[in-house]
Amino acid sequence: MAFDLDMIRAVYAGLGSRIEAARTAVGRPLTLTEKILYAHLYGGKVGEAYQRGISYVDFAPDRVAMQDATAQMALLQFMQAGKPTVAVPSTVHCDHLIQAKDGATEDLAIANDENREVYDFLASVSDKYGIGFWKPGAGIIHQVVLENYAFPGGMMIGTDSHTPNAGGLGMIAIGVGGADAVDVMAGMPWELKFPKVIGVKLTGKMSGWTSAKDVILKVAGILTVKGGTGAIVEYFGEGAESLSATGKGTICNMGAEIGATTSVFGYDEKMGDYLRGTGRAEIAELAKGVGAHLRADDEVYANPSAFFDQLIEIDLNTLEPYVNGPFTPDAAWPISEFAAAVKEHGWPEKLEVGLIGSCTNSSYEDITRAASIAKQAVEKGLHVAAEFTITPGSELVRYTVARDGLLDTFAEMGGVVLANACGPCIGQWARHTDDPKRRNSIITSFNRNFAKRNDGNPNTHAFVASPEIVTAFAIAGSLAFNPLTDSLPGKNGDVMFDEPRGLEMPPAGYAVEDAGFQAPAADGSGVQVLVSPTSDRLQLLEPFKPWEGTDLIGLRVLIKALGKCTTDHISMAGPWLKFRGHLDNISNNMLIGATNAFTGETNAVKDSGTQGSPYVTVPVAARVLKSMGVGSIVIGDENYGEGSSREHAAMEPRHLGVRAVLVKSFARIHETNLKKQGMLGLTFDNKADYDLIEEDDQIDILGLTTFAPGQPLQVRLRHADGDTDLITVNHTYNEGQIAWFKAGSALNLIKMQETGSAAA
Repeated sequence: MAFDLDMIRAVYAGLGSRIEAARTAVGRPLTLTEKILYAHLYGGKVGEAYQRGISYVDFAPDRVAMQDATAQMALLQFMQAGKPTVAVPSTVHCDHLIQAKDGATEDLAIANDENREVYDFLASVSDKYGIGFWKPGAGIIHQVVLENYAFPGGMMIGTDSHTPNAGGLGMIAIGVGGADAVDVMAGMPWELKFPKVIGVKLTGKMSGWTSAKDVILKVAGILTVKGGTGAIVEYFGEGAESLSATGKGTICNMGAEIGATTSVFGYDEKMGDYLRGTGRAEIAELAKGVGAHLRADDEVYANPSAFFDQLIEIDLNTLEPYVNGPFTPDAAWPISEFAAAVKEHGWPEKLEVGLIGSCTNSSYEDITRAASIAKQAVEKGLHVAAEFTITPGSELVRYTVARDGLLDTFAEMGGVVLANACGPCIGQWARHTDDPKRRNSIITSFNRNFAKRNDGNPNTHAFVASPEIVTAFAIAGSLAFNPLTDSLPGKNGDVMFDEPRGLEMPPAGYAVEDAGFQAPAADGSGVQVLVSPTSDRLQLLEPFKPWEGTDLIGLRVLIKALGKCTTDHISMAGPWLKFRGHLDNISNNMLIGATNAFTGETNAVKDSGTQGSPYVTVPVAARVLKSMGVGSIVIGDENYGEGSSREHAAMEPRHLGVRAVLVKSFARIHETNLKKQGMLGLTFDNKADYDLIEEDDQIDILGLTTFAPGQPLQVRLRHADGDTDLITVNHTYNEGQIAWFKAGSALNLIKMQETGSAAA
């Protein structure tokens, strides 16, 4: 069925006039990115040309999607906004809280029991405020969105960093923190710095072992984990049109790993096929009718270097399969070079687990290609050497591939089907291991492979590849194996794999008995939201205090983080997901994964409050300072806050008394999340000044009484020996964001505007 058809018709009805107005204002042909963005300006009118990478712009997204871990905090905040219902179509998807252990049936039953309180809260708050609710087991948010809600030329935000998956259907879909979602659900403008546009021209056509996953693995190697920051990646060319819609979704999904705001493809017949195949023929016809508006102007394709800020060209005819990792998704290795790299770097060659599926690669096409390898293994007498798991992306996909016998094929090979949920991809994995600290290797078709992300073991070397490559590696049990060229011992001698074969969509069509959707009440005014005052899983929020109107004097260094500090380091997932609705309890994981630059250790920082113990955990140190009324500051390295959109990584420091985060550079979503929570996100004007900060420093942030856009602030470092250093720090706050800081948070400002009074 097609959800929200009237809304989609309205978007398409205004598309042509808005794009024409934008073309006139800008004075040149437009990229697809620009067309969609200008067509979604808050207020609707195109009055000026915005500067890429400079102008802050208010947008009006068409819809909001939230996964269960982030939805808790987002909806707890929305409850404070004083609105009777959401202003745009919104959904909640229960996919993060299901732990993978024994198999789909057992794991889902346990999750329903252990998380009942949270699921009941999410169902009741969704019912009250007009939000669609996808029950546990329905599927992973991004796959469900692609199957039901994404539409070409639309714009959405989602409280998960892989929201860009919807770009596979030509949608500008951006991962945000929960406070951003609250803005849109409350009918307020959503602010974004107008992004730069990176063009990726795909020529040729893939064949053999190469898949859509290899496109983004190669792009990640080119752009690195921060090369897409502040930009939207727009794919085009004959090669783009040859990719399935779900393949396009895979590429857009993993664009989060290069820091991109989002990624998008222009509308083509592959998208139309997928829309029709998933019961949305009406949308396919509507999109076809405005097809010229759902791609860049012809002049852009004729001379792309004149219209994109950066241009990358990839020939799909010659593209190799890639394996990326370990520990970072941008360490890209062509399959022909990977075995040598494993040996050269001394990575564990023995492969312990292969995992396929996730929101990145769980389409029907992905499953069929991997199953074709599994079938060969059975037929050729190959024995699976590694543990092997399959995570379907949705109940629609799971039911269909089960009907078509593909899950039986994996079972014959020795595979275990997990629940339709995120599971091992986000650390929700009760891994079967005899030593949780052993150096070992795993390979997945997921998107991220940071240290400790999948299983909590810092010595797990996680690699990322396509599902078919992962399946072949799992059968071989060795990272030194190249499935394109190497043989394995079968029942009748050495055998090689034939190239994988797959189908973009099921020949018999998709099928499902219960997709897992629950519509909200027609009138939610009488619905009671279920939150127990004694719960350790859920906690109603109290507003953060407004700025006191003075410079911040005497802040203590809570931690000086060294090297990569992702949102996983700042607020771990895994077992901590159970506290995502309880700010005080989850704050006990704050920065426990970050490396202390002064000691090289994690979760051990100097107690600069009571001095009772020389080193304590980061949350304890923060709580001591907070109890004394002393503010603290976090110091960070490059691309601080890389990774997930989780706003807990900003809310926890705010809750525990951190007033500012000063780093060499930020990841986009995290910087915005800090601003939303009323914190100062600052960057060193001279990155070498990071080295000036000492463990016992007291730090003053000066110039806040005249805080203004484009004007740097001063930071005074008062060292324990009496010396001082005065350094310059930069910020990207505009007038509206400075108002968030002064009010104590963006939510406080919304509430003030709604009620006409200051936040409590």
